[in-house]
Amino acid sequence: MDRITVVVNGRARECNGVSPHTRLLDWLRAEGLTGAKEGCAEGECGACAVLVARPDGPDRSRWTSVNACLPPVMAFDGQEIITAEGLGTASLPGAAWDLHPVQREMVDRGGSQCGYCTPGFICSMAAEYYRPDRSPARAGAQPGTGTSARQETGPGAVGEEHATGHESGPNGFDLHALSGNLCRCTGYRPIRDAAYALGPPSAADPLLERQSRPAPAAKQTNAENTPAESIHSEGTQLDDGARFCRPGTLAEVLEILQENPDAKLVAGATDLGVEVNLRHARPPLVIAIDRLDQLRTLKFDAGHVEIGAALTLSEAERGLGGRVPLLDQLFPQFASRLIRNAATFGGNLSTGSPIGDSAPVFLALDARVVLSSTHGEREVPLAEYYTGYRQSVRKPGELLRAVRIPLPLADNVAFYKIAKRRFDDISSVSVAIALGIRDGVVESARIGLGGVAVTPIRATATEEALTGRPWTADTVTAAAAVMAGEGTPIDDMRASALYRSAMLRQALFKFHARNIPAEVAT
Repeated sequence: MDRITVVVNGRARECNGVSPHTRLLDWLRAEGLTGAKEGCAEGECGACAVLVARPDGPDRSRWTSVNACLPPVMAFDGQEIITAEGLGTASLPGAAWDLHPVQREMVDRGGSQCGYCTPGFICSMAAEYYRPDRSPARAGAQPGTGTSARQETGPGAVGEEHATGHESGPNGFDLHALSGNLCRCTGYRPIRDAAYALGPPSAADPLLERQSRPAPAAKQTNAENTPAESIHSEGTQLDDGARFCRPGTLAEVLEILQENPDAKLVAGATDLGVEVNLRHARPPLVIAIDRLDQLRTLKFDAGHVEIGAALTLSEAERGLGGRVPLLDQLFPQFASRLIRNAATFGGNLSTGSPIGDSAPVFLALDARVVLSSTHGEREVPLAEYYTGYRQSVRKPGELLRAVRIPLPLADNVAFYKIAKRRFDDISSVSVAIALGIRDGVVESARIGLGGVAVTPIRATATEEALTGRPWTADTVTAAAAVMAGEGTPIDDMRASALYRSAMLRQALFKFHARNIPAEVAT
């Protein structure tokens, strides 16, 4: 079996005797790096955040903040990690120890009280501090897309707020970078003040210089559990004989999956990590696929856009650069930056959750999924992919390799997420709309819905009620009545069935109000 080695704060550390289910967080704390904390064990509070060197093109790297409570430590074999403890010493060469600029601003602005969440905030803030395109000149531009809706200048300035909810400081700091970090006692104003007080990194900062070199290559790993020495939390018994592997090619993955159809594929671990933490899942074989080039494609051609299943949402957002507007509306509403730095579209679609945020959007985009196995590939329309609750047409031995979005795209699009919190929350209802409107008539209509059935669904009856009809208030009123009857909504802890139906109806009215042709509006 391979020896697992992780570089933490510049020092190589061996991970001997750990289980494939040992989380990065538990291993770091067992190594004495106790800055990262466990708050929620499901990636919602950010107390466990650390920095990882991830690829930023073939020749550069990017310090990326991720939750340490979800992924297994074995997934970081050969990788570089910086914890809150390592920031100060890593960025100030020649000094025995001193505060990192992010840490200093948090101290000076009173951004910490009990301190439990502070290391996680600092790591998320540091990732944004080192963002390559962060500068005062870009303070008015949301990363990816968007325009400014408000700006204040002078003492106490809060920067600019964007239509998607982003707020950027005068120093270009995107405050949404902290949306996955929760504080229960300090309050967010001093934390925001610390973020907005940050200048550019020093040219001599080694963490800045590190970004000019490639990230560590993915290391092929083959390891198994040694239970007598395994690290685990709260006395949880880890299964004997569990295995973790990171194959070097997609062909190897498919061969292993063919022989072990019950193996768990892991990319960002944002779903599997929760299953391990809260439901004590212990799959006997975990296959890491997050660094396979064949699963990290981003291609544009005359007929479609292809997004690889293992490309993280943050990487997809940067790579698309605003060319798929409906996805641009999804990105800031999909969990938090910490989650998007690890989560993948392949994982979100494969889990089959009826409240997964990406499925309604891809349904509205009329997307198809590419399924791969040792027998070859096949394409399936996403509208025909789900067969029941968390069930799909994917056969044993198959994996979802990519998502394909047909071109051209509809001109009038929107994504509405109804949840109890604006960001970093689970949907009660989600609605994605893509209409083609020409000369005041609806030529095409595709609407994806989440949270109103056992699977994500297309609102086919509503689409039919709109297609070929004039884009008028009367048409929308009739179609909204149909929309309210789509799916089979239920009462649960997030919303009642009546509320969900009402939100479906309201979503279409809202879309019409914001997409009235100029000749009608005047």
